[in-house]
Amino acid sequence: MGVADNGHLMIGGCDAVELAKTYGTPLYVMDEARIRSNCRQFQLAFKELPMPARAYYASKAQSNLAIARLVYTEGMYMDCVSAGEMYTALQAGVPGQRLALHGNLKTRDELMMALENDVGQIIVDGFDDLTLLIELARAAGKKASILLRLRPGIDAHTHQSIQTATLDCKFGFSLYDGAAMKAVRMALEAQDCIELMGLHCHIGSQIFETQPYALAADSMCEFIAQIGRDTGTWLKTINLGGGFGVAYTPQDDPLPIAYMVRCAGEAVVQAASKHGLDYLPQIEFEPGRCIVGDAGVTLYTVGADKDVPGVRHYVALDGGMADNPRVALYGSVYTPLIANRVRDAADGHYALVGRCCESGDVLVKDACMPAPKVGEVVALMTTGAYHASMASQYNRLANPAAVLVKDGKARLISKRPTLDDIIAYDRLPEDL
Repeated sequence: MGVADNGHLMIGGCDAVELAKTYGTPLYVMDEARIRSNCRQFQLAFKELPMPARAYYASKAQSNLAIARLVYTEGMYMDCVSAGEMYTALQAGVPGQRLALHGNLKTRDELMMALENDVGQIIVDGFDDLTLLIELARAAGKKASILLRLRPGIDAHTHQSIQTATLDCKFGFSLYDGAAMKAVRMALEAQDCIELMGLHCHIGSQIFETQPYALAADSMCEFIAQIGRDTGTWLKTINLGGGFGVAYTPQDDPLPIAYMVRCAGEAVVQAASKHGLDYLPQIEFEPGRCIVGDAGVTLYTVGADKDVPGVRHYVALDGGMADNPRVALYGSVYTPLIANRVRDAADGHYALVGRCCESGDVLVKDACMPAPKVGEVVALMTTGAYHASMASQYNRLANPAAVLVKDGKARLISKRPTLDDIIAYDRLPEDL
């Protein structure tokens, strides 16, 4: 990101104001160079670890043919949670062996799709999940490589809605009620069609500290040692999930990717020694937000200005909760800029609101910024993750188009739906 001599916001060498004119708003803009750089930080960090390592891009952060191809070319594997995400990755040219299938409810069709495409890893989340996979793999004459997802009771000190390893959570097998060991034995008894490779734990999202990963590594190594002693099987893989935070505001202070990876690696080394493992398990991560989050900017056009004296100054944008539900869901906070005049000093406080018919459709509740003017372009920074992938067509609004920018060139990677596209799946019965 940068600022041109005329004060316009520049993204990947492209003028944000000109992008808005060319492609319309709202518009998702993705910086290709930033995505590549974020992927490469993982690959470089892995070279310093004493054990083998992999990174699975969490495609739920943003699933798109172009993004899938891009991260794959940078050495990433891909984590998918649905047939749609798997199909997107496969159509983008990602081999099945480079994919992992996740989810607390995988359908029969999704598991069959994974088996038919030789998906490299299936993360088993519950007993029904495992039972169905055994049935399908055995019938198909396939052997599925799996990890068991654990719920070790770790609080990652983040928003309750994005904690995923506490005891009261829908994901995984608990370490504290015997469920995890029961799942291990069930998998080992099905070795004709199941290969138990290791353990998985995802502790949450938007994490700014290393201690939760150390706790997760310790729990998993302790359980691996218990499995080894009780069954004679020594698991070779530990997946610590993702959750590395990004900076949405100047107050956010994420740790560098290389540092997070190094600390996680050190934690596994210490935990393996502590619990008597005579080898270092392969370590895996599932980064999503930290790959695409800070590479994204959403552009909006100011459509209306409404000052309520003594209460609040509202500025309405031509998007809102339909293209960014995170504020309504999590109370997320963003940094807005006026793309036409980035260098102008702030002169007041404004509520940037959307156009959906909801009082809760607010993008930034209290933005200290220059007064936005009708027709100007407002840029919301760090919107590359969980925006396009969580967007809806509430109020029958068209989802934003998306462009990938690099070296002053923009390429369309997702078109804006037309009005005909919006009603394409509707059916009007003849007798109405």
